[in-house]
Parts: sequence; C-alpha cells; structure tokens
Amino acid sequence: MLGRPTILEPSSIYKRMSSREYTNLPDREDISDILQNGVGLETTNPCWKLSLPHVLVATITSFLFGYHLGVVNEPLESISLDLGFGGNSLAEGLVVSTCLAGALVGSLFSGWIADGVGRRRAFQLSALPMIIGASVSATTKNLEGMLLGRFLVGSGMGLGPAVASLYVAEVSPSFVRGTYGSFIQIATCLGLMGSLFIGIPAKEIVGWWRVCFWVSVVPATILALAMEFCAESPHWLYKRGRCAEAEVEFEKLLGESHVKPAISDLSKLDRSDDVEDVKYSELFRGRHFRVVFIGSTLFAFQQLSGINAVFYFSSTVFKRAGVPSDLANICVGVANLSGSIVAMILMDKMGRRGLLLGSFMGMAGAMGLQVTAASSFLPGSAALYLSVGGMLLFVLSFALGAGPVPGLLLAEIFPSRIRAKAMAVCLSVHWVINFFVGLLFLRLLELLGPQVLYSIFATFCLMAVVFVKRNVVETKGKSLQEIEITLLPED
Repeated sequence: MLGRPTILEPSSIYKRMSSREYTNLPDREDISDILQNGVGLETTNPCWKLSLPHVLVATITSFLFGYHLGVVNEPLESISLDLGFGGNSLAEGLVVSTCLAGALVGSLFSGWIADGVGRRRAFQLSALPMIIGASVSATTKNLEGMLLGRFLVGSGMGLGPAVASLYVAEVSPSFVRGTYGSFIQIATCLGLMGSLFIGIPAKEIVGWWRVCFWVSVVPATILALAMEFCAESPHWLYKRGRCAEAEVEFEKLLGESHVKPAISDLSKLDRSDDVEDVKYSELFRGRHFRVVFIGSTLFAFQQLSGINAVFYFSSTVFKRAGVPSDLANICVGVANLSGSIVAMILMDKMGRRGLLLGSFMGMAGAMGLQVTAASSFLPGSAALYLSVGGMLLFVLSFALGAGPVPGLLLAEIFPSRIRAKAMAVCLSVHWVINFFVGLLFLRLLELLGPQVLYSIFATFCLMAVVFVKRNVVETKGKSLQEIEITLLPED
C-alpha cells in the first residue's frame, strides 16, 4: 500500500540521511525547489505489484532462451539419425553452435533495435524469428534445414535476453530490481528444465524431437501478443523526448505518487548529448570504455568457466560417468533452479558483488572436484560420485551469481545513453565465446582429457574472482541515476 508524501524541512532531511527509508535523497540545492513545488520525499517504496506483471511477460524471452539452449540436448541422437548425420560429431556440434551464431547476429543488432523501436517492439521482433525458426526445425527433412531453423531461432535468442536485461532494470523499482533481475535466470532455468523433460521420450517415440520444437512456438506467440499490453520503458521514452508518455508509463509501473520523483531523477541526467544516438566507436574509447570493458570481461569469464559445456553436453558427460542421462538432466535442472531461487532471495540483501565472488569461487572448487574425480588415484565408485557431485555443485554455484548477476549488473552500470548498445557489445562477446565452447568442448575433451580441460575452466573462475574484486562496484538499492553519477566521469 502506498504511503502519503511527507514534507520535511531542509535541516531535518539531512539529519535522516542514514535512515533506510530514504535511499534517493535530492541534492541540497534541489530541496528548495522541492518545497516550493509542494512535493515532498516519499516515505514508502512504490508498490512492487504494479511492475511485476510487466517483468513476468518480459521474462518469457528468457524462458525461450533456456528452452532452446537445452532442446537438442536429449534428442540430439534421434535428430542425427533421422536427418542422416548420425555419428558425425562435427555436424552434431553445428546443430548446437549454429543457434549460437544466430544469437551473435541478433545481439549485434539488439542495441540498434532496442533504441530505435523501443523495448516492447524489440521483444516482439525477437519472438518472430523464434516462431519461424522453430517451425522450420520441426518440419525439416535434412541437416541444412535444421541449421537454418536453429540460426533463425538463435537470432531471436540474441535479441531477447539483451532487451530483457534492459527492460527489467528500467521498469523495476530500485528496492526490488535485484529480485526482479533474478527472475530472468529463474525463467531461463525453467525453460532449460522444460526442454529436458519434454525431450525424455525422444528415444522411445519416433519423431518426438519435432514435437520438442513445436512446443516452443506457444510461449513465443504469447510473448509477442502479451507485450502489446505491457508498459514501454519510461527511460527510453524520456530519452526520446516523449516526457508525457514517460510519466504515463511511470504511473503504471510505480503509482501516481511516485511519478514526479522518478521524472526528477531522470531530469538530473538530461544532458544535451543524450538526445543524440551513440556511435559504437564511442564505446571503445574515452569515458565509456571502462564500464564496457568490465561488462565484456564479466561475460567472457561467465562463458570461459565452462558452464554452457555442461548444459549442452550434460547427457554425454554423465553417460560416460555411468549415470543415466534422464536422471542427470533432472539433477542439473534442479540444481540450476535451486541456486537461482536462492540468488533471488539474496540479490537485494547480500548484493551483486558478493554473489559474484562467492559464485566464481564455488565454481572453481567444483571444477577442482572434477579434476580429482578424473585422476587415476580414486576407485571407480568414488570417482563417479565425486564427478557427479562436482558437476552439480558447479551448476548450483553458477546459478547463485555468475548466471543472474552479469546481465542485471551491466544494465545498472551502463549510462542511459549507451545502455542498449553497450549491452549489445557485451552480449556479442558472450555469444562468440559461447559458440566456440559449444563447438569445441567435446573435441577438446577428447584431445586434452578431463583433467586438463577442467583445470583450465577452474583457472578462469579464479581469474574472475580477482577481476570482480578489483573492478566491480556494488549497486544494491541505488537508482540507475545514482549509479550513473557515481561511475561515469565527466568529460
């Protein structure tokens, strides 16, 4: 329930700055304007229920992201036999990685699309290739058709998650922005688990893998239709000079009494160059380079940790360890979802930086268990339990921080002027590395052996811990405007 605004004298405002109720206090020079205009400080947070439906619709794209990551995991063998490339490991790798190549293309254009047509229309545009691509994959009779369908789906996957991170950060009240950001990871987990469960009958039922692709058309269609009724990002509207529309959307998301403070926060960043479109070249030099470098490196470490090798090939890896693939996939999904739920609870309490540090350290330790399990010093049963336990601990640790935090954190630390295009650049780094991990993991596992490969992954996790300690700032509880003022140096 929303509280009534309270008018405070200037002297009393600064006496109460330590109170947790006042997280977005105005500058001293702004107080006289506030009192003259009859607008006081809000003593309560906005009602989180207003923005929740909009966030939930946006996370459908994350559900689709997770679903298409795992949709070929279980049925891959059936697909290869039906389409005539059974036993060809390179072709199987292409079925996985072509989707990632499409995602790279989608992510490269995501900033331009999100800034050009708005967040809502960008969501709808991301749903379209996922509908068409899934239909092509479901009806194809050859490898070429499968690759085309996977590429189209990937282009939608590359666009959707980038826009989701932007949208959730921009429509969420600051006190629950971390929690709402965790919904993205939870939706991804649910999509991944859904694809694994739906894929279980693929070995027994001929052609079931086609059903797996058809199922994904339903949530993609819901996303395209439901976005028509969601709020547009007020930040995007304000940036385009559509202030009256921004106020209307803020009222939908925060409530009437919080509109003026929200617009006031945006006006503090109303610089003359904000109305101009940012060029990609500006992201690699000058005042913007540092935050773009931090974002790109975080996503690079996220993928170099080896997490998607686990998701793409968990069935194959567990099968080699003697664990039934059905059971392995269920365990991986439960570990991923459990960690994501814990992250949602802790995100706005423990903060982003602490979760990142704990997550990467846990992943490094889990890879250490994998290395030990692959050694010749342990008996077979002990190595088996240690290998499975290490894999599940790795997934759990990832879901606690390295999975949900980077997308949310980057949407928070990027200034409004470059936010969409900077996210596009960072996610492009993510997809490039993701592509090569998906393409080369099984081959590297054969050439290097599990001990060497998992040691490499563990090293990258430890490097990530050092990087986070030196470069990542805490953004918990701060408005996007406060974060921008803190991080961005003046020209």
